[in-house]
Amino acid sequence: MPFPQQLIAGYQSFRAARLPREQDRYRELAEGGQSPEVMVIGCCDSRVSPEVIFDARPGELFVVRNVANIVPPYAPDGQAHGVSAALEFGVAALKVKHIVVLGHAQCGGVKAFAEDAEPLSPGDFIGKWMRLMAPAMDKVGPRETLTRGEFLARLEQANIANSLDNLMTFPRLRKLIERGTVAIHGAYFGVATGELWIRDEASGAFVPAARDAPLFSR
Repeated sequence: MPFPQQLIAGYQSFRAARLPREQDRYRELAEGGQSPEVMVIGCCDSRVSPEVIFDARPGELFVVRNVANIVPPYAPDGQAHGVSAALEFGVAALKVKHIVVLGHAQCGGVKAFAEDAEPLSPGDFIGKWMRLMAPAMDKVGPRETLTRGEFLARLEQANIANSLDNLMTFPRLRKLIERGTVAIHGAYFGVATGELWIRDEASGAFVPAARDAPLFSR
């Protein structure tokens, strides 16, 4: 099976249009290294690219993506931890100033967990990963009074809050947050509408990032 032609076409478009405009930027990053101030922990869903949503230039975002934008709690158990490794690098090496947990509507991982979907493989890698969302499910509460869409949206947002809570379990990061050196944020993207909501730290509510955007119906 050959290399995907759409990627070749996309690269050709990049080389013809965007690369000439940003060639100096790429050379600067190649010689001086990266120094992004913002780290984004997002979902690997192909519809939710942080670089596209935030219209970021090369070198502006340090991005780690996984199923359902989950941050596991701190666990120095000697095992391999991808998200924790990315956090360690972002905080200790790159010294990012902001960490954004970016969730989104119609998240397949959240839906699979909420509906207790059958394992996709004998290892049930997704199922075991999604169990990290259990505290978020507990906070949402009973679903009997909610429509399916309302419940999933609330769980998607509770999952963002749970990941923010888990960030605070990392001792070094917690100290930096308490000192005001690093700030953590929650954000929620509407795939169909293209609208972005930011989590208010005081109330826990998600409010529109754009002033003219309608409030999200909780």
